[in-house]
Amino acid sequence: MQCFSQRKIVVVGDAIADRFLYGSIARVSREAPVFILRHEQTETIPGGAANCAVNLAALGARVSLISVAGDDEAGRELRIKLEQADVNCDGLITASKLNTTTKVRILAGQAHSNRQQVIRIDYEDSPFVDVEARGQITNALRKAASDADAVIISDYNYGVVDDAAVTTLREVSAKQKIPILVDSRFRLASFKGFTSATPNEDELEQLIGKRISDLIRLEKAAQELKDQLGYRALLITRGGHGMMLLEDGVAPLHIKAVGAESPVDVTGAGDTVIATFTLAISCDSSFSDAARLANYAGGLVVMKRGTASITAAELEHSILSSGQ
Repeated sequence: MQCFSQRKIVVVGDAIADRFLYGSIARVSREAPVFILRHEQTETIPGGAANCAVNLAALGARVSLISVAGDDEAGRELRIKLEQADVNCDGLITASKLNTTTKVRILAGQAHSNRQQVIRIDYEDSPFVDVEARGQITNALRKAASDADAVIISDYNYGVVDDAAVTTLREVSAKQKIPILVDSRFRLASFKGFTSATPNEDELEQLIGKRISDLIRLEKAAQELKDQLGYRALLITRGGHGMMLLEDGVAPLHIKAVGAESPVDVTGAGDTVIATFTLAISCDSSFSDAARLANYAGGLVVMKRGTASITAAELEHSILSSGQ
């Protein structure tokens, strides 16, 4: 982990404003059988690709985020939080025709109890078609990646990573020979020929179109997907069951989950995993060592509420405390 501060990582993808609205239950409404919440506070936290970038910065890396946000309150708050986290936002394009993708989570509880999420409201814009902004994204990506040690594609299917971005990354990969890793919620099949990816088990089932009922089928399905994508390695995240790593010429590696059995909040945990996995690989770690490190990181971040990140110090302490 000592080399983390010496690495520059570029994150390209869909930045999201995660808003958490906290309230205490005041009474039951007379108008309908629902609780009335007394508002306490609203907090905006970088989500999606922006959360991935914050996690990299928290681990000590130099980070550039290539994305787009609207010229609105959510977009401005998102940029402020990213800059406060030491994320380079030169490639965060402001598009006046776009509304910033925002996910509002309402958390409620009694006055002296923990707040629990009761509903989420998503504000999603129409498909991203701003030609000028797309050109700016491609140019910013090419510039930022020119001296990067690795690139993460953080695709939440909101349109930032288009064909032009993928073509640019293929050129970067061919010229600079740096690892390019993918975290794609719905479109992993569109990102063939890169280094690795970190789908979860549900995403794997959707990609191969088959139900996975045991470890043998899991290994077979993951190998099938890895071959289709042409990756050097594939890391499957399995929640409380840990992770499974496949790489060329090596038997599947099953990694047990670390930390508490019951997570506090899994929001954004995948961003932490791919950030740690990529950063370790950029430091010339083996895929297996990088996967084990990412497993520790995932075990730590799910014990924090909301969209969260971990530091290198927390990660090191977790490893030393485990005695492994």
